[in-house]
Amino acid sequence: MTELLTREEYEAIAASLNLPGNAFIDGSFRPATSGNTFETVNPATGVKLGDVAACAAEDVDFAVSKAREAFEDGRWSRLHPSERKDVLIRFCKVLTRNAHELAVMESLDSGKTIYDCANVDVPETIHCIKWHAELIDKIYDQVAPASDNHIAMIVREPVGVVGLVLPWNFPLLMMAWKIGPALAAGCSLVVKPAAETSLTALRLAELAHEAGVPAGVLNVVTGSGSAVGEPLGRHPDVDMVSFTGSTVTGRRFLHYSADSNLKEVVLEMGGKNPCIVMDDAEYLDSVAEHVVNGAFWNMGENCSAASRLIVHEAIKDDLLARVQAASRQWNVGDPLDPSVRVGALVSKAHFEKVCGYLKEADKGQILMGGKDSGGAFVEPTIVDVGSNDAVLAKEEIFGPVLSVITVSSFDEAIAVANDTEYGLAASIFTSNARRAIRGARAIRAGTVTVNSFGEGDISTPFGGYKQSGFGGRDNSIHAHDQYTQLKTIWIDTSDPADGEVA
Repeated sequence: MTELLTREEYEAIAASLNLPGNAFIDGSFRPATSGNTFETVNPATGVKLGDVAACAAEDVDFAVSKAREAFEDGRWSRLHPSERKDVLIRFCKVLTRNAHELAVMESLDSGKTIYDCANVDVPETIHCIKWHAELIDKIYDQVAPASDNHIAMIVREPVGVVGLVLPWNFPLLMMAWKIGPALAAGCSLVVKPAAETSLTALRLAELAHEAGVPAGVLNVVTGSGSAVGEPLGRHPDVDMVSFTGSTVTGRRFLHYSADSNLKEVVLEMGGKNPCIVMDDAEYLDSVAEHVVNGAFWNMGENCSAASRLIVHEAIKDDLLARVQAASRQWNVGDPLDPSVRVGALVSKAHFEKVCGYLKEADKGQILMGGKDSGGAFVEPTIVDVGSNDAVLAKEEIFGPVLSVITVSSFDEAIAVANDTEYGLAASIFTSNARRAIRGARAIRAGTVTVNSFGEGDISTPFGGYKQSGFGGRDNSIHAHDQYTQLKTIWIDTSDPADGEVA
């Protein structure tokens, strides 16, 4: 765990920040061609942080042209893998030197707690980029079996110009998940951060250039989804798009691809993730801690949040008492206070959306919370919803709301877990190894944890089934697949002089 500063020290850093505002294209900051801007606001206070370039299609065109130019002349794509690795390792060192600044900037722009930004987001961002950097010169190509007169080589090549569309819930970390393997592969990038959280993406691009990533290789174009995201998705010179965000928006990128150049599309979208606790689960205090962390971490603004607690009736009362006790440790307050665990929701609009779901809580039994805390803050809420048909059990809330569903058997628990249009993550708590393995295999989700809440780590692929996404996986060596093309090189070694014809 990172050694945290004091609240006063974080406030001093916040007061001294020089916040970026212009798009970062071809190695420098540039205003939108139109000159238009939009405000970015600290959701915890409602105070304006600054103005950000409101880019549009012409800015996307410019960024893509510079990315294409960089890709084709090979300033990055044709560097020796070890040279790319060296640059990215320098990038990580630069990020480490600026870690406190990045953590504060992330907290101010998103409402996330400094506790999480300093302990999770910034360290994991650095670790992710370093991990992929170290992998660059360790991925081997293949030779396929062929006759004595042939050599069949299977090689990876960078896919080309890549559009990366980021969510607002983990701005830094999701950018790292994408630029790490994409830069490692040799691609040139055009990044579109969420309009709500553009600041750290801009600063990251600036620091990457400072570390030696060539101009045109990592570009950031700021603005709305309609003005920037759609032109990027439709652009005929973008070879692939990797998107993380809502299922509704993800569907649009499939249309954009179909209507343009059939670019490859990788989608990582929503989740309504089950946490199953069976009657033989051990150490219920520990289980309760995992349940609470899974539900309320990052204010529940997490696609893998364990938002459905599916608990066996035999231990329900005992477990819920412990869950409520553990939840009381998750205090709501100023995100720059390192003792606070629940910060502000990302925007007023999202706050109002979550509050709409709190009204649904009245249809169940509210065990804890159920109210907003004013401003853009929502207190951790636990609702016994009665059945998996309840709105709170079906729809992704993206707020600190835990829905409790009671079951009477293992088979019923699995059936309820799979009764969702999503399939991103799941957890199962049991002391029976056979039941744990059966459950993990039976649950239709991309990641299933046993006796813990989590997403694996950088070495394990992350992505979902069903409407949680498809097309590729973030993290692990498999993340490189989406940013590369496989090419077969078939070599005829026969000697025509000997009368051999392949």
